Amino acid sequence: MKIHLLLKKEEIDSVQMDDSKITVVFDVLLATSTITACLDYGAECVVPVMDEAEALREAKKFFQEDVSLVGEYDGKTIDGFLDPAPLALKEHVAGKTVVLSTTNGTVAIRKAASAKEVYIASLLNGKAVSKQIVETYDNETIVVVCAGSKNKFCIEDFFGAGYFIHQLVNEYGDYTDLTDSALAAKLFYENVEGKDVLCNSRVGQMLVHYERQDDITFVNQQGLLSVIPRLVDGKTIVAEGHPNRLSL
Repeated sequence: MKIHLLLKKEEIDSVQMDDSKITVVFDVLLATSTITACLDYGAECVVPVMDEAEALREAKKFFQEDVSLVGEYDGKTIDGFLDPAPLALKEHVAGKTVVLSTTNGTVAIRKAASAKEVYIASLLNGKAVSKQIVETYDNETIVVVCAGSKNKFCIEDFFGAGYFIHQLVNEYGDYTDLTDSALAAKLFYENVEGKDVLCNSRVGQMLVHYERQDDITFVNQQGLLSVIPRLVDGKTIVAEGHPNRLSL
């Protein structure tokens, strides 16, 4: 199993995202953590969109009571949308289709849509997703995508990707072939685990400023959830398996 890592979503265009690649997308603060949490809360599915305009078009396809319109741009909640912080959505998504627009994470997911499979991962469910991949695929190329932030590297995504790659290697053993970027993420995670990477990151500091410390604490729980979000039909994320909490 070959494992490669992209440092930001803008690098996706330089990689042949075709039906020979298994892609795993990380936007730890907060899109992929939010998607994982929404499916754990009982959302029917999540529709990741490119921007506000597409979100409004998608939402019109559903009865108002069946959809939750969620989104931010540049860290600020879009007018008329729900705040895309995981804890803020707990009472608003059960049984609904969540239409989600974010600056980076949902864009990364859509850019990766031509891959053979696209999984959505975070610290919350990285263990479950790694286990799913090891049990499902053999001799595949895994491309781990860090969403980054508007063409900039984000350390929290690199940390989350390192956690995931660490789990993959533990599951798959000597049969993994890591590129230098994937190895760097793994070593980074293994050497800084236990330190407050998320809070000290640029995006983390912004969330602290907006009094979202509780959300950072929540999404920093490694391996908490067993929900496995997967992109189907190129535009809808559904949960594989059962969205129950793992034993820590």
